[in-house]
Amino acid sequence: KRKQEQEVRRKEAIEASNELTQSLVDTLNVGVAQAYLNQKRLDAEAKQLHLGATNFAKQTHQWLQLIDQFSTALKDPGDVVNWARSIEGDMHTINQTLELAYKASRATQTSSGAGTSLEASTSASASANPSAT
Repeated sequence: KRKQEQEVRRKEAIEASNELTQSLVDTLNVGVAQAYLNQKRLDAEAKQLHLGATNFAKQTHQWLQLIDQFSTALKDPGDVVNWARSIEGDMHTINQTLELAYKASRATQTSSGAGTSLEASTSASASANPSAT
């Protein structure tokens, strides 16, 4: 009878040990499964983040190219305006020089008394070209 009791206790102990082991394994498996799912989510989010960063870099590069083209486009009219201002300044200088030369020649002709025909031709050319004044 004692052997049977020991055998029953041994079976109960083995069964309790198996249940404890199974419970510990189940608890551990839940943690491992949760860690696996978390890692899977992190991998998916990392891929999306990398894709988003790549797209952002491409978009930023396109914006920089567009800004550079816009800046170049703004410089071209500015260069033309500066050129036109330079030409305008030169034309004013030429105009002032011609006016001074005309006045000096007129003063010389008036003081000498001879040269009315030259004065008439100069005033005729001045009236024919009103932008020169």
